[in-house]
Order: sequence, then C-alpha cells, then structure tokens
Amino acid sequence: MNAPRRALVVIDAQQEYFQGPLTVQHPPRDESLARIAGAMDTAADAGLPVITVQHETPEGAPVFAPGSEGWKLHPEIERRASSASKHVIKGYSSVFAAGDLAEWLRANGVDTITLVGYMTNNCVLATAAAAEPLGFAVEVLSDATGAIHLANEAGKVSAQQVHETLMVLLHSNWAAVTDTATWTEAVSATKPLDKSDLGTSAVQGQSAN
Repeated sequence: MNAPRRALVVIDAQQEYFQGPLTVQHPPRDESLARIAGAMDTAADAGLPVITVQHETPEGAPVFAPGSEGWKLHPEIERRASSASKHVIKGYSSVFAAGDLAEWLRANGVDTITLVGYMTNNCVLATAAAAEPLGFAVEVLSDATGAIHLANEAGKVSAQQVHETLMVLLHSNWAAVTDTATWTEAVSATKPLDKSDLGTSAVQGQSAN
C-alpha cells in the first residue's frame, strides 16, 4: 500500500464551542483541545500541510458572527494558525464548501485528510462524507473532536452517545478512526491507518449484538 500524502484539517476550533449552547460536552473539551493542538504540532514537525477552518454566519447572527468572540479561533489554535498552510472560511457544514480547498489539496499532492476539530455530529461528519466522491481518503482522530447533547422532536441523545456512535459509523465506511497517539505513530512511519468497511462492520455487528 502506498504511503499516504496527508494534510491535517483543523475544523472550527472556535470559541463558540467553549461557551454557550454549542459548548462541546464529550470528550471533555479541554482534553480534545489539547489533542488538536498536539496534532497541529505533530503535523508541523512532520512537514504536513495544515489547513485551519473557521465557520462564519451572516453579520448579526447569534453564533459565529464575523468578529464576535465566539467566531474567533481558540487562543491555543490561533497561535499555531499563523504557520498553517491555508486558512479557509466556510458557511456550510462540509469544509469542501469553502472555495477551492479540494483543488488546493490536489495541487499540493494530498490524497488523505486527517480531520480534527468540532463538531463530530456536524462538520466532521459532513466533511468525511463529502470527501468520498472527491476521491480523498479520510482519517478522524476520535480524541481530537467532540460532540454536544442533542434533543428535538425525534428524541434526545447524550454527547457521549452521539460521539461514540458516529465514530463507529465513520469507521464503517467514510474514515479510518483512531486516536491521536496512534495517528502520530502512523505519521512518523508514513503508514496508512487501518479502516473497516460496511460489510465487515455489519458482520461484526451481528456477532456483537
């Protein structure tokens, strides 16, 4: 198997996820933030491209309004972002809705994107799914992203249930899911991560339940 040509994509590591209704609940946000920062340091040391992503809504919106405190990158990410290879602003869940990102990745020889940031249940999920028809392999670092509690007319679910369920779902089809320490070892060895598939996951699911 060929060595992956990786880029680290840091999705929406913004203050909005550390305050108010969108505060990340699982994994603990301070822990996931430390893993995101660590992944950025690993990528920089390995010479991997780092793309920082920032979500933005129209002026005056209650969340992610440009220039607002919640819109800003977390200080731990902001101080590393100055050396990032590319910064993009998006208004939709998938990072690929942000201008020329897919073309930029191809032009820079990237075939594998590693996703960290927020949230598991929105932009990470949407980006992983959107990468499939574009031909990019996806890695998701389970301890460097996070989810929120959700409730609506369809029911309610805890952040832990959301996060753990989506990690299994992603690994069954759209992404190789692992933790930051294992990814760091794979980066050092320039090796791909193991990934499951839908058929295998279904067979194992029958045995497990």
